[in-house]
Amino acid sequence: MGLFSKTKKSPLQLTTPMKGQIIDITEVPDAVFSNKYVGDGVAVYPTEGKVYSPVNGEVLLVAETGHAIGIKTKEGFEILIHVGLDTVNMNGKGFENLISEGDQVIKGQLLMNFDLELVKAQAKSTVSPIVISNMEVVEQIEKNGLAGDKNVLMTVFEKL
Repeated sequence: MGLFSKTKKSPLQLTTPMKGQIIDITEVPDAVFSNKYVGDGVAVYPTEGKVYSPVNGEVLLVAETGHAIGIKTKEGFEILIHVGLDTVNMNGKGFENLISEGDQVIKGQLLMNFDLELVKAQAKSTVSPIVISNMEVVEQIEKNGLAGDKNVLMTVFEKL
């Protein structure tokens, strides 16, 4: 190893934050997500109204309307979990956040309960994007969940 060599850091593995069918972000029926304007990742068609933390980290964002959560990991990755499409228009109805901005969370911790039937009735879609929003620090994302890995949703590699 040379004097100026950089060591490769361990990749971050995200677990699935909600039960359901996993699709690629490019399949989300909303251009903001499918064109990766917010970031890259996957999405889930949820089968229950619970959101769990996919990583250990700090809560950076709890949307005022309750439909989205942002978490920053110690590695510096920022993860956005956005429940449904156009759920901002529900004005918080049907969303119960169990965390606040600034909280430390651990992988697997329950973050939110939401009324899946109400989201089905009032939102554009129940599809819920999970994206890395600061792609400038990402070298590569392996979308393990698309390959059927139920334990690891995505593996994210940091740029050196």
